[in-house]
Amino acid sequence: MAVARITEVIGSSTKSWDDAVKEALDRANKTIRGLTGVEVTKMNAHINNGQISEYRAHVKITFILEG
Repeated sequence: MAVARITEVIGSSTKSWDDAVKEALDRANKTIRGLTGVEVTKMNAHINNGQISEYRAHVKITFILEG
């Protein structure tokens, strides 16, 4: 039987919300082992001069605890 944990991460991108999610997941993969799922909980953006300058994705990442 496995025990899982959830951590929240915010990814950002100048391209898209999809890319912001991928950035969050890529960063989590560098320091957390055993990732099993991701849930996008919120999306927002920073606006400059009436245009989106940064997309942000708030995600919950699930991983299995070792041991």
